[in-house]
Amino acid sequence: MKYNRNVYQALIMITQFGINMLVPILLCSFAGMFIDHKLGTSAWTVVLFFVGALAGFTNVFRFAKKIYETPASTRRRRTEKEYEKKD
Repeated sequence: MKYNRNVYQALIMITQFGINMLVPILLCSFAGMFIDHKLGTSAWTVVLFFVGALAGFTNVFRFAKKIYETPASTRRRRTEKEYEKKD
């Protein structure tokens, strides 16, 4: 059971990394396509794509920094207490 918990936590963390990276890129790209469509240009999609990528990398960096600042033993104890409360 403990092994499954660690696997699920790792999968959740990987999913959060992906979401933190993809959402800003997609939102900025769609905003760029919308602006290009309205103005009849073709540069805003590319510019806003890179803005979204920069925002995504910043999100991932902050998330990773937050994870590694918390000692592993504290994370483990906190998650074990959370699971005990749910049972």
